[in-house]
Amino acid sequence: MNPLILLFLLGLITYFIVQRVAGVTRSPVWLLWLVAMAPAIVSSVWVIAKGKPMPSQMVLLLSAICLLVYWFLIQRNRISPPPPVNSAAADGQDPSAPPPKEAANAPASPRPIDKAEETSLQTCFPWSIYYLQNVEYRPQAVICRGQLRSKPEVAYQTIQENIAEKFGDRFYVVFQDGPNNKPFFVLVPNPRSQTLADAGALPNANRDQESVTRPVLALGLLIATLFTTTLAWLELEKKSVQLSPSTLATGLPYALTLMAILSVHELGHYLTARRYRIQATLPYFIPVIPIPLFPFGTFGAFIQIRSPMPNRRALFDVGIAGPLAGFVVALPLLLWGLAHSEVVRLPEKAAAFNFQALDPSFSMLLALASKLALGGAITAEMGVHLHPVAVASCLGIVVTAFNLMPVGQLDGGHIVHAMFGQRAGTAIGQVSRLLLLMLSLAEPHLLVWAILLFLMPATDEPALNDVTELDNRRDMWGILALGLLLLIILPMPTLLGKLLNI
Repeated sequence: MNPLILLFLLGLITYFIVQRVAGVTRSPVWLLWLVAMAPAIVSSVWVIAKGKPMPSQMVLLLSAICLLVYWFLIQRNRISPPPPVNSAAADGQDPSAPPPKEAANAPASPRPIDKAEETSLQTCFPWSIYYLQNVEYRPQAVICRGQLRSKPEVAYQTIQENIAEKFGDRFYVVFQDGPNNKPFFVLVPNPRSQTLADAGALPNANRDQESVTRPVLALGLLIATLFTTTLAWLELEKKSVQLSPSTLATGLPYALTLMAILSVHELGHYLTARRYRIQATLPYFIPVIPIPLFPFGTFGAFIQIRSPMPNRRALFDVGIAGPLAGFVVALPLLLWGLAHSEVVRLPEKAAAFNFQALDPSFSMLLALASKLALGGAITAEMGVHLHPVAVASCLGIVVTAFNLMPVGQLDGGHIVHAMFGQRAGTAIGQVSRLLLLMLSLAEPHLLVWAILLFLMPATDEPALNDVTELDNRRDMWGILALGLLLLIILPMPTLLGKLLNI
């Protein structure tokens, strides 16, 4: 395919990713996009001018420089917004700190509550539960600071019920840890409040009665993705044949396996969200016409969460349900597909995703699964020509690993946030991105992951009760999920490989 067309597609994808961080920095989106795209643009110009790829060392150096510039532009011009329901205390900042100069010079907005309601607010905080010491009023929030005198879950439930009794559904009640480890409450106006709608503040409130599931859209994307993934198998097998029902049918094992894994992954999120009465859409697939740069037929699937997470337990359960459910389906399919694959001799330069001669040692999990399924036929010199089911299962496990990365709003980001708190989860995400970038120097196939993770926001959105910690059982499952991530992305250790003759 023409390098300019590939560059255009990559630029489009990068633009949508960069847009997600536009709300946290004053740096213009076009500048962030240009810095993020610089390695690809320079590499493409190099190929067009010299007719050969740019040296990998120069690509890595240029990518590292651009990532540092990208991070600098975000941090230097970072915005400190007032605490909405989904972004209070992000990156360790104190939501009760004085507003920035831009906010001070902005036109004044009405306070969330009036003078007559202040006494009612004070009575919502029993001194034996949460001793209220200070109330600060902002245009978009009421910040209540004091001393916690009971268990966090008791305090949140009591005060949330009192606020609901006094003010109806006008406010979301957010409970978070402060920079000084003193929990505080934030009352944020609920944009879907029926109370405000009755007062005329929300003329479009009836739209909340519409279904969020949108089954027609979900079904249409499902059918489209089934077609593109079926078509993708011809691209993966490098077959140039005339399209017909018989040739397309050869891609069905790949398509159905991949879509089954992605569907179960997203249904795990969806059903868990419904269990907690969290509004969520049905899974939406992303169909992509297969091209040499991305021949898999889909960018995956996703659901949209339309209401706040009630607590860290719900955040953890919704986050971990998808990867575990998808992995439970993917692993037996992978073993079956490997058992029906062909053992072939590895080429001199083995690629990580050469499905015609796959080197299983690039992943501990894949190497162990290959040894289990194929036994002594797998040695250090032999690779695997994968069955279509094995190809789709490998991709499903790769998707599981990427989602388990403990960064931002990925499933792994939700997990570490729920386990360690929002601020610690953000720090873990920053360290993880750096470690993956360092690992990509030895494992080049991880470089794309490292770049994508640096383009994403590192901070996850808080739950309403973001103070109450998880129980030991969930902490154990979280550690196992992170262990699964390492098992997938780390290559087979040399010593273990020699013992298993892989």
